[in-house]
Amino acid sequence: MPSRLSFALLGCALAGLTGGAALWFAGDARLAAQLWSAGVIPVLLGLLVEILRSLRRGEVGLDIVAAVSMSAALLLGEALAAAVVALMYSGGTFLESYAETRARRDMTALLSRVPRRATRLVGGALQEVPLEALGPGDLVLIRRGDVVPVDGTLHSASALVDLSALTGESLPLRQSQGQEVMSGATNVGEAFELTAARRAADSTYAGIIRLVEAAQASKAPMARLADRWSLVFLALTLGLAAAAWWASGDPIRAVAVLVVATPCPLILAVPVALVAGLSRAARHGVLIKGARPLEALARIGTLILDKTGTLTDGRPQIVAIHTEAGFSAEEVLRAAAALDQASHHPIAQAVVAAALARGPMLPIPQETMETPGEGVTGRVEGQWVAVGGLGFVAVQLGGDLPSGPAAQAGSVQVAVAIGQRLAGRVVLADGLRPGTAALLAGLRRLGVGRILLATGDRRAVAEAVTAGLGLDALHAELTPEQKVALVRAEHARGGGGVMMVGDGVNDAPALAAADVGIAMGARGAAASAEAADVVLLVDRLDGLLAGLSIAQGARRIALQSVGAGLGLSVLGMIAAALGHLTPVQGALLQEAIDVAVILNALRALRITPALAAPVPAAPGPTGQGFS
Repeated sequence: MPSRLSFALLGCALAGLTGGAALWFAGDARLAAQLWSAGVIPVLLGLLVEILRSLRRGEVGLDIVAAVSMSAALLLGEALAAAVVALMYSGGTFLESYAETRARRDMTALLSRVPRRATRLVGGALQEVPLEALGPGDLVLIRRGDVVPVDGTLHSASALVDLSALTGESLPLRQSQGQEVMSGATNVGEAFELTAARRAADSTYAGIIRLVEAAQASKAPMARLADRWSLVFLALTLGLAAAAWWASGDPIRAVAVLVVATPCPLILAVPVALVAGLSRAARHGVLIKGARPLEALARIGTLILDKTGTLTDGRPQIVAIHTEAGFSAEEVLRAAAALDQASHHPIAQAVVAAALARGPMLPIPQETMETPGEGVTGRVEGQWVAVGGLGFVAVQLGGDLPSGPAAQAGSVQVAVAIGQRLAGRVVLADGLRPGTAALLAGLRRLGVGRILLATGDRRAVAEAVTAGLGLDALHAELTPEQKVALVRAEHARGGGGVMMVGDGVNDAPALAAADVGIAMGARGAAASAEAADVVLLVDRLDGLLAGLSIAQGARRIALQSVGAGLGLSVLGMIAAALGHLTPVQGALLQEAIDVAVILNALRALRITPALAAPVPAAPGPTGQGFS
């Protein structure tokens, strides 16, 4: 809420103006002028204190015009004009404070939802413990309505969670056993158990809170630019007021000019519009760390993308299942996934996750034996099964495997044998995220002229993954230092700011070097999130499109408000200098202008972000292929 001081100053100004008006209508003009003056003095003193603080910081703003106009009006006996200016200034300050409070509401809601305690399961018993006591591996009970306090893996069969506070998604998400659950989600279904993956202080939600606090403390370059421009406007105002006084010999005209110029919309519209843009972006899962990166994001001309975990999902996905005679794709996947439950290998876990996402619970394997890094054998529903590398399965079958499709760059083949026969091959790869081509096309429509790939992976893999995307350049096998050099080289080309998107520790230096660094916050490394200016709270790239369009909209609204407000103020100042406006009329006119520009700036809260084209649903198993 607005501060108590802004309430008090507004109350003094309003009481002085209305009380004086009542006395004036009652016929006591002298006492009315005294009451008007009494309402002005607290506002003027508060304003002088703020001016002194600004001067100590080396800032000179248009608050000086407000102080000069109130002082001049009091000295020249224009107590009513001074009272209107005082109400205008205190009311504008209050309205700006209220507008910023409303704009920040969605972001501060994150702070109010931070859980303080958690329910831990130990030996079958429940323990209420402080959040700091949770550690990796702890089993946590999440009751209906609870906010998930720590990142973890779903231990129960399923869970229904609401991610709207984090991502803006309106519908709850059903998650299955073994899937990652993000801290900050709300349980809207039955109670479930979660295995903590990390400490609460290192979890997604805790990191988001720290970023929110940093975002709220920022000040935009446009606002600082407004402070610099205010010197020009201050000189123009004082010069026009002096000229009006000199040409007419009437000091009241100078007071009218000063009143119309108080305060300037330049210092009201910019922060309100940009803070509103921050709030709007947060509702769509894009956490921008302050108004500086929001303004920079609006002027991006070049995009540099990391590959693994950014352009691609970063985890192996099944792209095909090649079956032998007598076996179906569903049968091969079910047998492989059931046996792979006994392995902690990332490939094995990817196979299990894919099967769970496509069907019912898997049978429990028996008599399992794993050869680390090669494969695993055992029995599934009474049948002998072997899953692993081609060489490992060949050894288990006692001979060479028949030739199969050639492996594509960046893919891996897992052989599956059932009942002493080769049943098929499961092909996994780290493929493009769904809808990537539509996303990049949308970014180009928003003015991103160059899109590049920068990866530490092999060139053959990068080329295979990005074929058909129409990238402007592809840079592979890069070290972190080379990524930084690429960012700087693109910056030297000109054509707008440079935006870098990445998720790994090796991306952090390039993220920091870019005009705008964007981190994949859902599963990305903490180092990249700390170095970045923007964090995508959900593990999808379409937040780029939403964030860019919101930033452009907020900046456009800020500039529109400034242009319209300054234009109207200058016209009013000229009219006052020519004697067409009295000080009171000028004060009322500027009050209307200030209210209008703030209300216009609040339109940034309703920006509709650009969205990528919808992604068609992935096809199901097709015998020889599997998507």
